Amino acid sequence: MHRGVDNLERRIQELENKLLQLRLSRRVLMLLLEKLDRERAVFSERLERENRRLLRSNHQYAQSLLQKNRQIIELESKLQTYARQESGH
Repeated sequence: MHRGVDNLERRIQELENKLLQLRLSRRVLMLLLEKLDRERAVFSERLERENRRLLRSNHQYAQSLLQKNRQIIELESKLQTYARQESGH
């Protein structure tokens, strides 16, 4: 009878140890998940900032292209006017 009680006590101790290990594992997992969540948020913010920067840069580049296109059209117009004046003499 005493041996059965000893076995049960040993089994209870084993189960309590496993429970402690599971709790520790859960805490570690939760910490890792929180860390991943923070890293994901930081990465997402960095991507959003980079996206805004690229959008501004793209807008500036488009504006520059439009300005250069206007200059080309203006110069072509002046060149045509000059060519007509030269051919009229």
